[in-house]
Amino acid sequence: MDKTQQRIAIAEACGWKRWDHPDALKRKEGWIMPENFVEDPEGFQVSRHSVPDYLNDLNAMHEAEKVLDWDQKYDYGEALARMTIGDEFDDPEGFTPNGLGYFAPITASAAQRAEAFLRTLGKWEETITRKET
Repeated sequence: MDKTQQRIAIAEACGWKRWDHPDALKRKEGWIMPENFVEDPEGFQVSRHSVPDYLNDLNAMHEAEKVLDWDQKYDYGEALARMTIGDEFDDPEGFTPNGLGYFAPITASAAQRAEAFLRTLGKWEETITRKET
């Protein structure tokens, strides 16, 4: 997934709606909602530039994490640990890479949190790259 796709997927999971989403259109019947506007989670029409920058803002990811239920939070934490610790996560004897151990996930960047969030929700799409022969 590219950064724009990631940002859109997280925003939608957090309740943001595109201008052409059926729910947004129902509430705006009779009104013209320009393409450069979106509907925020409270139902207000705002500029699309108001959507949080999830991939670069830890505060925005903190807010996104709040939409996860208890089971999803567990899966999210595990995904984040696997991303920050790597293969050593599965090895009980090797769970202290670089001396960080259990603290590694709390050092995750906003981009790492975004990927783990999308993987948890099953919305992550691998980018396929083709090699020229």
